[in-house]
Amino acid sequence: MEKLLLLGDEAVALGAIHAGLSGVYAYPGTPSTEITEFIQTNKEAIAKGIRSRWCTNEKTAMEAALGMSYAGKRALVCMKHVGMNVCADAFVNSAITGVNGGLVVLAADDPSMHSSQNEQDSRFYGKFALIPIFEPSNQQECYDVMKNAFELSETIKEPVLLRIVTRLAHSRAAVEISEAREQNPLSASTDQWVLLPGIARRKYAALLEKQPLMEEAAEQSIFNKVEKGGDGKLGIIACGIAYNYVKEAIGNEGNILKVSQYPLPVKQIQQMAAENDAIIVIEDGQPVVEQDVKALLGTGYPVKGRLTGDLPRTGELNPDNVAAALGKSNDVHFAPATHLAGRPPQLCQGCGHRDVYGALREIIDEYPDARVFGDIGCYTLGALPPFKALSSCVDMGASITMAKGAADAGLRPAIAVIGDSTFTHSGMTGLLDAINDNSPITVIISDNLTTGMTGGQDSAGLNKYEAICLGLGMDPAHLHVVTPLPKNIPAIAQTIRDEIAYEGVSVIIPRRECIQTFARHARENKNNK
Repeated sequence: MEKLLLLGDEAVALGAIHAGLSGVYAYPGTPSTEITEFIQTNKEAIAKGIRSRWCTNEKTAMEAALGMSYAGKRALVCMKHVGMNVCADAFVNSAITGVNGGLVVLAADDPSMHSSQNEQDSRFYGKFALIPIFEPSNQQECYDVMKNAFELSETIKEPVLLRIVTRLAHSRAAVEISEAREQNPLSASTDQWVLLPGIARRKYAALLEKQPLMEEAAEQSIFNKVEKGGDGKLGIIACGIAYNYVKEAIGNEGNILKVSQYPLPVKQIQQMAAENDAIIVIEDGQPVVEQDVKALLGTGYPVKGRLTGDLPRTGELNPDNVAAALGKSNDVHFAPATHLAGRPPQLCQGCGHRDVYGALREIIDEYPDARVFGDIGCYTLGALPPFKALSSCVDMGASITMAKGAADAGLRPAIAVIGDSTFTHSGMTGLLDAINDNSPITVIISDNLTTGMTGGQDSAGLNKYEAICLGLGMDPAHLHVVTPLPKNIPAIAQTIRDEIAYEGVSVIIPRRECIQTFARHARENKNNK
């Protein structure tokens, strides 16, 4: 077989292509971004006409993928873990409607919050929706699992959740490639997907009736396996990537149950409990399985893990803390160097966001009560020195609505800073609320003509922002477009002052291309000459 050196993300993407994928729907978010980017540039995917354009947000991605499934085709939805919050409405309801063509929802979790606001574990969403979950342990399984996930989805007529973590998404390994499957023919569903209460109740009952099928699939899964080599004192349940850390620590010495497909294989867990004095659950993320195993085996059986302090309660696992939990000691430790000065991330030199914050810094110094509500993007770095300009950053789109709420409470001036891609993702509805209420806030849509933080993907509202604001009902007299350059900082600051004095909604759009995409485009133009 052919072997390729692939990131975990790339293995997922190629596995989907070879499983008969017809469309991938996604919003860029680390560590999931490379999946869609791989499909967008893969020659085989292009030749097969696989749909791969970025979506405005995760909810629209989930709904479009569900529509492709309705038409009988296989679809993949990709997002980082916090994107699951955005698509939750459609995701949970898709388990009630069921699917037609295979539908796989990939959530890339980020333990240790390398580039995220929280450490939430997407397996909770799969359990909540009552659907199967796959959690591959290595790059080969990332590739192989796609075929099984799509087949299971079409067999039980339900979406399937695929969960990976940062370490797996962004590390490489050799992957054996198998024969590609053709895409499904167009075959629109004849079932009723209308979730009126009467229909929804019937479909929910049908979902519950499928649970034994899902449980049996997990018990028989090739991705779940038992290894016996211990002394019967401690059984180890190793989930997903954690299996690798366990093997590194103890080799073939332990009694191990590797879990990479859910619902949990209950019979195998009960058998492990019968053969061992205690069980330790090793999982990267929150103690999802540990809690379930405790409930399954009862309070009298000792179950160890994150909740008992045998493993850290927060952060991603690593060979050191797993070895320590298993009573081993590594000769080589992976602790970060302690003798180096900290180097916090900074906005790129020449970035237009810098000039926006230069103007904002003037305003903040002049108005002691001013608060600047930030948002998710590379411009969030304006919270750090040298600018120290942001008072908050909570979730996608929160800047505008938080500024509105603060203004409703009487805070003046209330300023929101949001990026172009985040504005179309989750900010437009907040601006509509503010316009409808004529809230006295100043909104800055810092437009660098791309989704900069995740590598320069297309921004959904490119060259449409003035039209969007006007369409939402913005007063044209209080909508301004400026060019963020050092020489323009005094003029931008004056525009902000003028709009702070206005007792209503104002929008200022500083527009200049991201310095990174500008350099890339310059190189491309030079190479094309």
